[in-house]
Amino acid sequence: MKAMLTLTVVIASMVLGQETEASVWQKSIQGGINLTQTGFDNWAAGGENAYAWQMNLNYKFVQDLEKTTWSNTGKLLYGATKTGDQEMRKSADEIKLESVLTYKKGLKINPFIAVTGETQFAAGMDYSGDSLFQISTFMDPGYFRESFGAGYAINDGLGTRLGLSFKQTITTDYPAPYADDAATTTVETMRSEFGAESVTDLTYNISETAIFVSKLELFSAFSAIDEIDVNWDNILTVKASDYISMHMNFKMVYDKDISVKRQIKQSMAFGLNYTFI
Repeated sequence: MKAMLTLTVVIASMVLGQETEASVWQKSIQGGINLTQTGFDNWAAGGENAYAWQMNLNYKFVQDLEKTTWSNTGKLLYGATKTGDQEMRKSADEIKLESVLTYKKGLKINPFIAVTGETQFAAGMDYSGDSLFQISTFMDPGYFRESFGAGYAINDGLGTRLGLSFKQTITTDYPAPYADDAATTTVETMRSEFGAESVTDLTYNISETAIFVSKLELFSAFSAIDEIDVNWDNILTVKASDYISMHMNFKMVYDKDISVKRQIKQSMAFGLNYTFI
């Protein structure tokens, strides 16, 4: 975490130090809330009362200057659901922030430095057994990456970057399986890895009312070059009106340190959406 904060300050200092022209920011902040409710009373076919809600906030601030482009993006997501007599359970929880500074060399391929942070808002519970127990919480675990390399802008909606990356996984109360090395007798609460990183971003306007956004992140530590961590996040948004839209999200994650099987999360929501900026 300290490394991320330090590198963020360094990025800001370089931008402010090298660019004297007036700052021009392209700003975008969008948020939404989705609600679902189902109730039964003497319903012969059976069923359980259900209630679910989900809130999301996405932002993107881009400073495009003569020598540099500084892009800052964030995804905040939280939701919960209640079925029958069960207590309210978390169904979605994500905090992801990214800052990328690109130096313009007048070419399609340009050098960059970037920082990324990822964690969750609330405690995560395991409901698979007879009794529930907590397995995660805010900043436990927390994931951070600092990288530098070269980026290639294929077109306005598609770009990829490749570089060297430092990755930290930090925990406090839940070292296993996130940070602890089972091969040692010491319980580690921080895992540091150095390797190669690839990030590809796609934004595709399907129509005037539909947009598809995809982000594919690959990381491979040099200590285990044949093992590739995958984080692939896809969002399809279809607007029914200025304030009503449908969101479909498919996310696939693979990290052998956490699970030998790939993890998949998919959701579909329909509700209110508002563009703040």
